[in-house]
Amino acid sequence: MTHKQHPIGSGFTAASTADEVLKGIDLAGKNVVVTGGHVGLGLETTRALSKAGASVTVGSRDPDRAAPALAGIERVEIAQLDLLDPASIDAFAVRYLDSGRPLHILVNGAGIMGIPLTRDARGYESHFATNHLGHFQLTLGLLPALRAAHGARVVNVSSGAQRLSGIRWDDPHFTTGYDPILAYGQSKAANVLFAVELDRRWAEEGIRGYAVHPGIIAGTNLGAWMPEDQARAMNLAMGLIDESGRPIIDPDNEKKTPQQGAGTTVFAATSPLLAEIGGVYLKDNDISPLNDDPSPVTFGAGHDIPSSDVVPHAIDPKSAQRLWELSLQLLKA
Repeated sequence: MTHKQHPIGSGFTAASTADEVLKGIDLAGKNVVVTGGHVGLGLETTRALSKAGASVTVGSRDPDRAAPALAGIERVEIAQLDLLDPASIDAFAVRYLDSGRPLHILVNGAGIMGIPLTRDARGYESHFATNHLGHFQLTLGLLPALRAAHGARVVNVSSGAQRLSGIRWDDPHFTTGYDPILAYGQSKAANVLFAVELDRRWAEEGIRGYAVHPGIIAGTNLGAWMPEDQARAMNLAMGLIDESGRPIIDPDNEKKTPQQGAGTTVFAATSPLLAEIGGVYLKDNDISPLNDDPSPVTFGAGHDIPSSDVVPHAIDPKSAQRLWELSLQLLKA
């Protein structure tokens, strides 16, 4: 399989922050949508893009709850968006299109991780429905605004977990044998495949697609559903915090601050180095190399965070096309 997964020597490192990546980039007059842009990595992405001059619309399930986190950030508005509710997604897209604004950057950043088995009203497994299908529907709904920008980028926030599972074509919704980590991994592989196929379909219209691995950041809300002691145990096991609960920052081994984690997202969204490149998975502020090592991933005390390089099943063009068609079918069901 030929591929584009070759680092380009961006000049940045794993430790580079969003502000460092955006230095010298003027986003005045650019419109951005960030899902989940009021918490964790999303909040840092919103802050950094606004600081560079962009106007940012944040999609949140609870705008009133999101507002305090975004207070003081310039050129930010909040709109209601529930990625598990197709009607909410459509309403968000219609409101944005009715505003008449082009959309230069769409950051599909909201997500859930490792939750107990839950399903949406359609019966779809929640990781797949939230992390992939909701963003797929949103992106299609915003397509006219992306076209109107005459040069737009769609950034899907994925994860090194894309290596854990390809798409379970016979049972994507885990009707049998639910495993929350595999469900998360499937959804993160879907984020990458979506970017690959989006870029293939829309690049000629000036719309490019990217998937990014931001690193592993303690303190994000991905595990917010867990009891506090369980979340602490997980972070300890993954080496993200010390015994006192302080974050362990080691960017070269994936452990980053939110500012460092948001670096790759804004790199994908704005870097001129990617002007002629799309449909790729990025990490550490550069294009990721391809890793075809099938070794299993292990998490736990004493284990380093495994390689987050992209794996073949996450960029396979045939799988990307198949996922696009499946996603359309699921939206119509």
